[in-house]
Amino acid sequence: MWNNLLCKKRYYGLDAIEADKNEDYFRSSFHKDYDRIIFSNSFRRLSKKTQVHPLSTNDHVHNRLTHSLEVASVGRSLGLRAGVFLQTKYPELEINPYDVAYIIQTACLAHDIGNPPFGHAGEEVIKEWFAKHKDGYFLETLSKEQLNDFTNLDGNAQSFRIVSQLENNLFSGGLNLTFTTLGTLIKYPYSSNNCINTGKSKFNYFQSETKFFRLLFTELGLVKSDGTFKRHPLSYLMEAADDICYGLLDLQDAFELHIITLEDIRNIFILICGKEEVDKIYSNNDADIKKISRLVAFSINILARHVMEVFEENFNSIMGDST
Repeated sequence: MWNNLLCKKRYYGLDAIEADKNEDYFRSSFHKDYDRIIFSNSFRRLSKKTQVHPLSTNDHVHNRLTHSLEVASVGRSLGLRAGVFLQTKYPELEINPYDVAYIIQTACLAHDIGNPPFGHAGEEVIKEWFAKHKDGYFLETLSKEQLNDFTNLDGNAQSFRIVSQLENNLFSGGLNLTFTTLGTLIKYPYSSNNCINTGKSKFNYFQSETKFFRLLFTELGLVKSDGTFKRHPLSYLMEAADDICYGLLDLQDAFELHIITLEDIRNIFILICGKEEVDKIYSNNDADIKKISRLVAFSINILARHVMEVFEENFNSIMGDST
């Protein structure tokens, strides 16, 4: 199965799918995916998009670009660990841990590339506008399913659309990323139709990308017996890297903006690092923001190790039909 999951095919259109034949020792297919994201216009625009706190005058607060870079750093570490684990588990496949690291790192870079300005607040405003005007004459040509894409707008679906359709090669594969990197980017392997059943505005492809999405997940071997899709195993590590970063670094931003105090976040770090470590860092003479930075770094290492323990313990379930 991992021969499919580490697929190097690229999409140039529904009638043009080719495996990457131009890689070399110094620049693998998955390395090239990373470069294509990092040099893209859409990625650069993340510097003007809100992470959590909009319209901040404090230039130390994260934007979507700095957040994505930090997530990618954690994702790379998780990928190397996962690569070594897979290399040991499947010695016959000659898996390169650095390839796995690049795959997750690239998916992390791209995970927010479709988010609108003002973060999730921006998503809510767009959804509200379309819900309010859904009966307008200017939307009458949309099908019920297409309108549902807008009334449940999710930046994850726009991220997939940008990298697979819009950026660089318009409607000819976008950035032409490998199927593996695209699959790892997907957290919610379903369309906005699923929002009707769950009541949650979370999905990963618009109606316009339905054909390609089905082709992609078929090639990766991620179609369930009932015709629905399961997640790429590496997508769980991409999501974990995101969770680790925003969970800790949003606290750092809140402190920078004087929303919370050093003591407010003490108990959170005690749960992760232990009271002894927190007390040692709190007792030194560093500036408060440096204390938090030290605790964040310490916590990221602990959580990354724990994530890999959970990934390895639950690997068989992840490889099964669970989503």
